[in-house]
Amino acid sequence: MESSLREGAIPKEKVKLAQKYPLIVVETVGVTSLYQRLHWHDVLEINLIKSGTGHYIINGQSYPFQQGDIFLMNSNDLHCAYESNDLVMLVITFDPSWFIHGLRIDPELLSPFREMGRHFTNRLDRDHPQMAMLRELLLELQQEHDQERRSYATLVHSIMLRFLAIVNRDFRSDGIHHHDNGISEQQLEKMRQVIMVMEQHYAHPWTLEELASLAFLSPSRFSDLFKRSVGMPPLLYLIQIRLERAVTLLENGSMKITDIALECGFRTLTNFNRLFKKHVGVTPKASRKHQC
Repeated sequence: MESSLREGAIPKEKVKLAQKYPLIVVETVGVTSLYQRLHWHDVLEINLIKSGTGHYIINGQSYPFQQGDIFLMNSNDLHCAYESNDLVMLVITFDPSWFIHGLRIDPELLSPFREMGRHFTNRLDRDHPQMAMLRELLLELQQEHDQERRSYATLVHSIMLRFLAIVNRDFRSDGIHHHDNGISEQQLEKMRQVIMVMEQHYAHPWTLEELASLAFLSPSRFSDLFKRSVGMPPLLYLIQIRLERAVTLLENGSMKITDIALECGFRTLTNFNRLFKKHVGVTPKASRKHQC
């Protein structure tokens, strides 16, 4: 398993987008298990918090969010989201090559993503006077996308151009305050690599000491860095990985619940049932009936 750690970090997700309309617009209620797991992808992302509260973990930084907040995610940003209550989020994922013609006119169009951390921040300034305009544009984009009326793709493209141009012109800053959370890029890379091993070998009976040894850190130091990078302790994150796998097996197969528990790394059925009910909200048996 140590060799797996040396081979690379969390693989960058490949998001499949249509060639002529390389954009995905979805509205999510709550935070799915995918968004709770630290991930990154080969596309750009815009999030509008339509309601509720919670926080993002982005490259080891914590960003509380509330209704009306807008986030930009670069393709290299490791991120995950956690809900506090009543979260509804608009997620727009797109291929930057869709704007290649716009870049000929305005080479700085995608600067909010390219210069993230230097002149732009992942969470746009919620008190900026142009935020209301940006929110209106994103809601208009969602409406055009959902209704699919004639020439909707052209209108969505034009709305995106206007959104990006406003962010680039009005939200640029030369005095970005960098949070000092004590996590270097090298340390963050170690956390990425340990997570990859955990996800590949989720059924292994990991101890905190074993996980810490993968990163060549003491258990206390590793636990502290992991929690600040991901937003939860390492062994709790491992439980989330196992439960996500268990949910998939309950949905897609006819395996006995006892076998699923053992397959996913839970030592006893009692422990599996207790943790499943605590984190998923229902028992494994009830979850399977709901899917049938």
